Amino acid sequence: MKEDIQNRVAELRQQLRMHNVSYYEKDAPSISDQEYDLLMRELQSLEDEFPQLRTADSPTQRVGGAVSPRFPSVQHPAALLSLDNAFDEADLLAFLERLRKNGAVDRSLLAELKIDGLTVAITYREGTLETAATRGDGLSGEDVTANVKAIRSIPQKLKNAPALLTVRGEIYMPKQSFEALNRDREENGETTFANPRNAAAGSLRQLDPAVTGSRKLEAFFYDIVSGEDVTFPTQEALLEGIQAYGLPVNPKNRLCCTVEEIAAFIAEIEEERHRLPYDIDGMVFKLNQIEPRTKLGATGKFPRWAIAYKFQPEQAETIVEDIIVSVGRTGALTPTACLQPVSLAGSTISRATLHNEDNIRGKDIRIGDHVLIQKAGDVIPEVVRVLEEQRNGGERIFVMPHSCPSCGQPAVRPEGEAAWRCVNSHCPARIYEQLVHFASKKAMDIDGMGPAVVKQLLDRGLVRDIADIYTLQMDDLLSLERFGPKSATNLLNAISASKTAPLGRLLFALGIRHVGERAGKVLASRFAGMEQILQADEAQLTEIDEIGGIIAESIVSYFAEPQHRDLIQRLSDLGLNMQGESRPAQETLLSGKKVVITGTLPGIGREEAKALMEQAGAIVASSVSKKVDYLLMGENPGSKEGKARELGIAILSWEEMQTLLAAGRENA
Repeated sequence: MKEDIQNRVAELRQQLRMHNVSYYEKDAPSISDQEYDLLMRELQSLEDEFPQLRTADSPTQRVGGAVSPRFPSVQHPAALLSLDNAFDEADLLAFLERLRKNGAVDRSLLAELKIDGLTVAITYREGTLETAATRGDGLSGEDVTANVKAIRSIPQKLKNAPALLTVRGEIYMPKQSFEALNRDREENGETTFANPRNAAAGSLRQLDPAVTGSRKLEAFFYDIVSGEDVTFPTQEALLEGIQAYGLPVNPKNRLCCTVEEIAAFIAEIEEERHRLPYDIDGMVFKLNQIEPRTKLGATGKFPRWAIAYKFQPEQAETIVEDIIVSVGRTGALTPTACLQPVSLAGSTISRATLHNEDNIRGKDIRIGDHVLIQKAGDVIPEVVRVLEEQRNGGERIFVMPHSCPSCGQPAVRPEGEAAWRCVNSHCPARIYEQLVHFASKKAMDIDGMGPAVVKQLLDRGLVRDIADIYTLQMDDLLSLERFGPKSATNLLNAISASKTAPLGRLLFALGIRHVGERAGKVLASRFAGMEQILQADEAQLTEIDEIGGIIAESIVSYFAEPQHRDLIQRLSDLGLNMQGESRPAQETLLSGKKVVITGTLPGIGREEAKALMEQAGAIVASSVSKKVDYLLMGENPGSKEGKARELGIAILSWEEMQTLLAAGRENA
């Protein structure tokens, strides 16, 4: 045997072990999934060709990663195996042929989506959640019971479940939650997550369950690891059984009886994948009949009756032509790569986020570099890695500016933060971003005051800060481009209407670091008004559920600034609502009731309907579970309708909900 083959095997093992540590233990992948798969396939191929080189500790023989010492270890009742991979139709045909050779008469496959998240095994005793663990090395995992209990979409009690049941599922972070989390982390100078999978993993493996609970994680379950007197004839029946217990199951699965049906479903999902609210990186095909699976068995790592079909990567090669720096509303300086335009995922890409200085240094990204970029759905493209082999010596190292590119004032990098920050509160770029945020839909919802209008107002000196919005006159707006009497009147009406916005939205709109939508609502519900919040100290604030030390410190620091107190006084003098939003003192028909909305409501937007229900004491949730009291259903409802009917949840039309709201007002 050639020495270079032995050296290559050793090199591949070393690389894969290093990448396993980055992926499984640090939740910070150093290469893309596709590049990892190529390395693993090369090693597998060499070990197949030269079996004498195969060892028990080879990455090809191991499942997942090590168990972190930060958490107690939990032994799984049965091994949680990984899946062999298929990358094209030929691999799937080979899998079907192996099933035939091993005696599988009915080779019908149930196709399920491969959720890009973190595997978890949860044990229920007498229907009550007892323990939850990550997959770990497949035999034991990390005890994350307290954190899983903080995830609202995972039931803590099942219905009609066996005395002892362990189920396997995937915990994931929805795309919308991922994008919001990264935006907040970037603004706050924290390191951003590479993708939703790593965000989910990092969120689940927190030492503080409250952090996990705040991250809006979701889960789908798809297998029974062990269970007393639990038998199902098919995978279809197994999924129905899991769902009947009250566990969330992904509704997108299909029985495929022919190669043509398999190919058609793959094509359908590949076309739809970016419209899904969660990330998937492929599909899983399982022998539908469960009884033959025992005979087929498993290798040391994979079951022989299932395979994962991995989607082709949505990556492209391009050149970093420049790196520019923008300034956010809290002063965070964010570098962006200006790219040689390239087609990717159906659109032309010319920019990619670089997040912060540490990310640029870690990947050694230079101006002039050939890079591999990646795009997943609506998430802004990012640089996966530099193609160092294509460097010619003309590349330039980028140095993060130590002064603000907008106002020229010194920038600082606070200790423990990843972002440089402009601390000049009068910085034009910061003011622009603050005004755009203040007028946005989820903040003060000033319809017609988008980025282009804000820029004109600033350029013409018509506004200098938030309060100036409420001093605008008709003549001011008529001086703007593309503004006539009608559009000017509409904007003035929207500005006037925003004065009555709830205090929680105003707190969010102010752009206080770490204070998001939820924190704004919580504060407004616990204080009589803005004056009481101004006077609160950190101790008082941290007594409130969901308000931690970081948020409390940020609030106190913000209101300690004289210019911010002056701003609040001006807004109050201009007529903005400063009253708290405490729950109705008297019970209403919706007090404490949990409501989920699905479909398009007639004559009213979701946010408006949500606000009305919350004012009446309802809790508006995003996902259906057995804890939900009502499903408010409009036209073109989604899968939530079916799940609500299965759980026996009352389904109301908007008209019926209005009746409850009206009765609540009468009672109050």
